[in-house]
Amino acid sequence: MNSPQFTAEPSPSPSPSPSDADPYPHPVPYDVIIAGCGPTGAMLAAELRLHDVRVLVLEKETEPAPFVRIVGLHIRSLELMAMRGLLDRVLEHGRRRPAAGFFAGISKPAPEGLDSAHAYLLGIPHPVIVRLLEEHAIQLGAQVRRGCAVAGFEQDDEGVTVDLADGEQLRARYLVGCDGGRSAVRKLLGVGFPGEPSRTETLMGEMEVGVPQEEVAAKVAEIGETNKRFWLRPFGGGAYSVVVPAAGVGDRAEPPTLQDFKQQLRAIAGTDFGVHSPRWLSRFGDATRLAERYRVGRVLLAGDAAHIHPPTGGQGLNLGVQDAFNLGWKLAAQIRGWAPEALLDTYQAERRPVAEDVLDNTRAQMELHSTEPGPQALRRLLTELMDIDEVNRRLIEKIAAIDIRYDFGDGPDLLGRRLRDIDVEQGHLYGLLHRGRGLLLDRTARLTVGGWSDRVDHLADPTAVLDVPCVLLRPDGHVAWIGDDQQDLDDHLSRWFGEPAN
Repeated sequence: MNSPQFTAEPSPSPSPSPSDADPYPHPVPYDVIIAGCGPTGAMLAAELRLHDVRVLVLEKETEPAPFVRIVGLHIRSLELMAMRGLLDRVLEHGRRRPAAGFFAGISKPAPEGLDSAHAYLLGIPHPVIVRLLEEHAIQLGAQVRRGCAVAGFEQDDEGVTVDLADGEQLRARYLVGCDGGRSAVRKLLGVGFPGEPSRTETLMGEMEVGVPQEEVAAKVAEIGETNKRFWLRPFGGGAYSVVVPAAGVGDRAEPPTLQDFKQQLRAIAGTDFGVHSPRWLSRFGDATRLAERYRVGRVLLAGDAAHIHPPTGGQGLNLGVQDAFNLGWKLAAQIRGWAPEALLDTYQAERRPVAEDVLDNTRAQMELHSTEPGPQALRRLLTELMDIDEVNRRLIEKIAAIDIRYDFGDGPDLLGRRLRDIDVEQGHLYGLLHRGRGLLLDRTARLTVGGWSDRVDHLADPTAVLDVPCVLLRPDGHVAWIGDDQQDLDDHLSRWFGEPAN
């Protein structure tokens, strides 16, 4: 074969109206209702719409948050954006920085040769990434309703009836709680949320200072030698990003005052730097909790509704978006009727251990932030060990979520891992994944996806930069099969993509 062949079925036509196609005796206007339109909820809505699932997103807030804080998109999240054709749009609004210094704020250079075409961190305002993902979902056909809070729900064998705070009732086949650490859906579902409450709290905000920048920088450098939860950094427009330990643990529902910041700055730095004119003020704690279950019947949890942890390492938003990417195609397969038995249960089986690992590494990082002698000695030791490339690399890969390997059974090390954005003759691999379908990358040019062509695309490209004959990718980019035997491939197509079409 002289040139690659890429075969793909056209996207399915929009779902028929409930009266024409719904097998249930009562009309079900929506396939999925999502509570919460943060990054996790918006990404999940978009993923479902790629498969023509009828989606309604309910957001209790009437307007986006009035303050702007910068969040970081790590390598794996940037790869997911590239898989859906969103990366260029996101890059326009962010600022790149090296993939380094994430673990407990220990400053080490980025390892060379990280296994990604997107080996950097992208700093981006939180409201901007939320807006971009929401716009993406709406462009794909999702409905978003603001000022709508979930007050209750009941599920049965056919669907979920959702009660809104204003008394309205809605009906869907599934409900997904993406409504944050205080998730109403999780509480109403009765799922336990064990872990540790906040022991320490940190104030964070943006404000102007009344002293020269050189004076601020010198004091921050002095205190930063031992206190990693303290900084003042120029933010632009005359404002500084200010982070300072709080005096105790307060009510996170109540924002701190400028006086709180001044008091803590004086206590730690001996000066309040003349801070004034705050743009926004907030607080965060180090509570660490993990939902006992991610699914109960037709109700599921994702993002902060399923797990919370301190923000050190900047993993929270990324973990939630990656939950949505894992769940979206599986829930869509269930609704579209081709999901293999127990496919939806692999969402919890795969993502809950990932969250456990994130909670553990943030616990470790918080200990390394302590100013006590023992943690400080441990921090000095780890700082020394991170001069070893393998140690530094392992920690960066962990924070950036490119070290994840789902358990798909015995096989080569690549099995269960995500595949980087390799070169193919049609350009880049991720450019072929925009529609959220599976993909067979066939270097033998002998295989076929046969009756699965409505769910799986086929690229015959002997020149693909790959060390194995062929790989089958799930819609989330993880390698589901490696080999060159058609019967073995068919078995794995059935495992992940159900029975072939007639």
